[in-house]
Amino acid sequence: MDFGKLSAVELKSADLSLPPDPVANNSILTSQPISNPKIYIGCAKWGRTEWVGKIYPEGTKEARFLDHYVEHYNSIELNATHYKTYPPSSIQKWADKADGKDFIFCPKVPQTISHYSSFVDIEDKTNAFLEGIYAFGKHLGPIFLQVSDRFSPKRKDALLKYLESLPTDLQFFLEVRNSDWFKSKEETDALLAILRQLNVGFIITDTAGRRDCVHMYLTVPKAFIRFVGNSLDTSDYCRIDDWVKRIKYWLENGLRELYFFMHMHDETYSPELSSYLIQKLNSECGLLLKEPLFISELPSDKLKKESGVGSKAGKGKNDNNQDKLF
Repeated sequence: MDFGKLSAVELKSADLSLPPDPVANNSILTSQPISNPKIYIGCAKWGRTEWVGKIYPEGTKEARFLDHYVEHYNSIELNATHYKTYPPSSIQKWADKADGKDFIFCPKVPQTISHYSSFVDIEDKTNAFLEGIYAFGKHLGPIFLQVSDRFSPKRKDALLKYLESLPTDLQFFLEVRNSDWFKSKEETDALLAILRQLNVGFIITDTAGRRDCVHMYLTVPKAFIRFVGNSLDTSDYCRIDDWVKRIKYWLENGLRELYFFMHMHDETYSPELSSYLIQKLNSECGLLLKEPLFISELPSDKLKKESGVGSKAGKGKNDNNQDKLF
């Protein structure tokens, strides 16, 4: 994933601090904490062979990666649906992996809608997508619509019309990347007003080379953060510390839901940084979030059982569409 990637030299001099909260957030947060806010932390994908021997037991087959992922995290950012529209039967198989757990999938709107349609004549495609993800049932989290870097405010009428057509019983979040959305206060304010009116959240993307996307606007009392780390660079930990302070402030002032997904330019290291984030949130915010458990911390007899080595459970083919980037 190259979006917002800086070279090692550029990274050393970059200002990666979070901007202050916009004044407009005061109208979204209540200034009082709520009881039992929903906090979901996860990674961008589960299909990482680099995690075998790290959080997946040695010998784990790809078909069982999700079985193990749900033991470590309570959510996943689901990019698979961006590249393929899945029928309910396929979605149900994923949902079954999370049976009995407080676990959610946050599916991404298909690119045939978000990137290649101009939001024209897409009712059938949207209905097919929604029919599939409804099969997640209680495991369905927010749905996020990402428009491309080339999608500027000049085309906003079609986008806003599409947002108005979406079902109101689902929570949607929007991510925009074209810099023109943030250059003009008038354009930003107009977008924020529509999102608030439609109860659509505004995704915050924290990546080193695109600080305009770290806008910090909340249009609903829920935050959806896509954090892009730099392979455990020292700055990653400083940035996470900054986020923990901000999240604590938001929780103390009425944030109801938090969705925080860890991305990396090299996804090998997502478990380590997500573990650090969860530990800090638990410590600073008094939470009891599940932490990923690394293989070195598991007894050997449990490893053999969970890996599926020598059993039929390890056989099968994993759908690697979910592993495509960002």
